[in-house]
Amino acid sequence: MSFSAQAWFSKISYPDLPDAAVQLQGLTKHYRARGRQAEKLALDSVTLTIPRGSFFALLGPNGAGKSTLINILAGLVTKSTGSASIWGFDTVSQERQARSAIGVVPQELNLDPFFTPRELLEVQAGLYGVPKAERRTDEILAALGLADKAHAYARSLSGGMRRRLLVAKAMVHSPPVLVLDEPTAGVDIDLRRQLWDYIKELNRLGTTILLTTHYLEEAETLCDRVAIIDRGRLVAHDETRVMLGQLDSKILTVTIDCDIAEVPPALAGFSASRVSGRRLAFQYKPSHTKVGEILAALQAAGLGINDVTTEEADLEDIFLRLTNGRQAAP
Repeated sequence: MSFSAQAWFSKISYPDLPDAAVQLQGLTKHYRARGRQAEKLALDSVTLTIPRGSFFALLGPNGAGKSTLINILAGLVTKSTGSASIWGFDTVSQERQARSAIGVVPQELNLDPFFTPRELLEVQAGLYGVPKAERRTDEILAALGLADKAHAYARSLSGGMRRRLLVAKAMVHSPPVLVLDEPTAGVDIDLRRQLWDYIKELNRLGTTILLTTHYLEEAETLCDRVAIIDRGRLVAHDETRVMLGQLDSKILTVTIDCDIAEVPPALAGFSASRVSGRRLAFQYKPSHTKVGEILAALQAAGLGINDVTTEEADLEDIFLRLTNGRQAAP
């Protein structure tokens, strides 16, 4: 990270620190269907607390209600019932303060192609009422690796640079809460790594991150808490490590020293399946079965062991179980 980037990050401070960065209570949203009297229920009494300083993942399949929830927080959609607050500010009665406390990085690359990055950030800062003397335009551009493109038209930037510029726009007013809606969709591996380096540094310095992504491995690696929403309802919410621990499932794959045509009867009680002539897979619950028991059963069946690998249950397994296999998407 460059010196200017360090200088920018070090200036981020939030004096009044609530326990909850985002608080939702019974949040409900109905959409009236066109041409029909029936209403579509997009959010169904969602109650959720996002702790200050957390790196929080909001996951769900298509049509789950994630975009509606984010748009309510951003002030773009009006809730039907319930309440929502950002940094302690109610999104309705304290709308101005709530909007100032949040920055949203949208999935779509919606940038004016005839503005330069510097001009875009200056305009955005003006919209948020940031005095010129307090603006950090050049520091933000440097922090996100865009200093050398400050005076280039946005239309000339690569897709990755535009992604970084969207993050820069969301940070011009130094919001304590940053929402990232599919920030790495269509982004190459190197740029994805760079983006996460910046975002993790922001989080380390106190910014609360709310992430939606269909890359479940990203959420599992980056986020300390996860919420899963499906059909407008909150179906799971916990610390990532706790949620992963609840699944109680592992797969043990064993490579043996000879070819077999079928699973030996002595292994039938261990949920064994034949992967190939010399590979067997055992799906088991660590709370009930020990690896040593499986290995002992293999040896008792007269099978020599050449290699052993284990595979932990991951966030994708939990997601598919809770949403009945529907695919994660924005």
